[in-house]
Amino acid sequence: MTKDIRVRYAPSPTGHLHIGNARTALFNYLFARRHGGKFIVRIEDTDVKRNVAGGEESQFKYMKWLGIEWDESIDVGGDFGPYRQTERLETYRKYAQDLMDRGHAFKCYCTESELEKERDAQMERGETPKYAGTCRHLTADDHARLEAEGRESSIRFLVPVGRSYTFDDVVKGEITFESDTTGDWVIIKKDGIATYNFAVVVDDYEMKMSHVLRGEDHITNTLRQLMIYEALGWEPPIFGHMTLIVNENRKKLSKRDESIVQFIEQYDQLGYLPEAMFNFIVLLGWSPEGEEEMFSREELIQIFDANRLSKSPAVFDTNKLKHLNNLYMKKADPDRIADMSIPHLQKAGKLPESLSEEQAAWAKALVKLYQEQMNCASDIVELSDLFFRDELVIDEEAQAVLSEEQVPTVLAALHGKLEAASAWDVETVKGALKEVQKETGAKGKGLFMPVRVAVSGQMHGRDLNETIILLGRETVLKRLQNGVSA
Repeated sequence: MTKDIRVRYAPSPTGHLHIGNARTALFNYLFARRHGGKFIVRIEDTDVKRNVAGGEESQFKYMKWLGIEWDESIDVGGDFGPYRQTERLETYRKYAQDLMDRGHAFKCYCTESELEKERDAQMERGETPKYAGTCRHLTADDHARLEAEGRESSIRFLVPVGRSYTFDDVVKGEITFESDTTGDWVIIKKDGIATYNFAVVVDDYEMKMSHVLRGEDHITNTLRQLMIYEALGWEPPIFGHMTLIVNENRKKLSKRDESIVQFIEQYDQLGYLPEAMFNFIVLLGWSPEGEEEMFSREELIQIFDANRLSKSPAVFDTNKLKHLNNLYMKKADPDRIADMSIPHLQKAGKLPESLSEEQAAWAKALVKLYQEQMNCASDIVELSDLFFRDELVIDEEAQAVLSEEQVPTVLAALHGKLEAASAWDVETVKGALKEVQKETGAKGKGLFMPVRVAVSGQMHGRDLNETIILLGRETVLKRLQNGVSA
């Protein structure tokens, strides 16, 4: 690529960082880094009524959380700012005037009620509703009269008649639109705010964007944008439209779909690792060569190829995400996983808000015990439930284990060994179990399963020695005694 690579992610601060928007940001970031280019974050905030408090901050916070870095934006500056659209309104008005001077745009004084009446009439005639051209050829006297009446004006782009617009999409291939499918459209609203399809072209041109990689829901916007590029004599960027993300039923991912957690903030709160999320999101609509699916950020930068963007919808596989995050959890530093997990135990009321040094050490050991099983940090609450029960709940199958003939002897022997032990650690428990094996002849399942059921109420679980230590001497002795008496 000979042209300087410049790409952008341009969120509206109308909500928190969504999985689909995160994917757009990630693909643009990887594309820029792969080709030694620049990644720009631009805020498209002209839809003032829909902007939400904290939306902008959430976008930046969770892009950083994922590991995305940018070269130019509202926070780091750059040579092509301002990077917030509401700070660029004069620029849009300047180019709108340029279009009017060239005969490509005109003032429209139609009221909303007049436009609605015209739309209704078109629909009654079986026509596709579009602007009828009412103000297209107004004279100077017409302008003066309408303004004297106090009418406010918008500015509309004059759509060429009978024109075809073709572009070569990185993902979709060649796409052609016909100009007659749309009427003259508004580029500057009556309140002086530029509309999306006009502002985005001005911004992309002035900020020298080489490529525009975005979701396929923007394909239909491309027609109007190409019209502006042509009218102003500008070369358009290379477009690439990524396929939709769908749920496991192959339906478009909707923000109302509660079967899938959809906001990056929520994954942070659940205790997913950002590097796992980065990895997973990149695989939504893009595939590397080979079978490997676990990559570091640096590896993804090296191998990212926009030509491998999928032409088919990307299925959001929740189980695949859990599995991938579990692989990252297993490899992570135990202290890091503990720091992520302990707050979930505190929030659930399992641990006090303030931990003593001894409590913190116990909690870290507990998390480490379950680290390999955890799909995310919040799983620790359910996984470790047995450590926070006062009474055991033993089902019929487990009770049958305790009813076996050798069990009272085994449990009594272990109780005696542990009660007499001077230390309380894993080696002490291991030694006691070996001695019980020698004394009673019980081994394998005949030894370990009744002990596990007696102390935990479960037939299966994590390392038995660690489990016994974390349950504590007093609890274990009491439960072994209860098992002997059962």
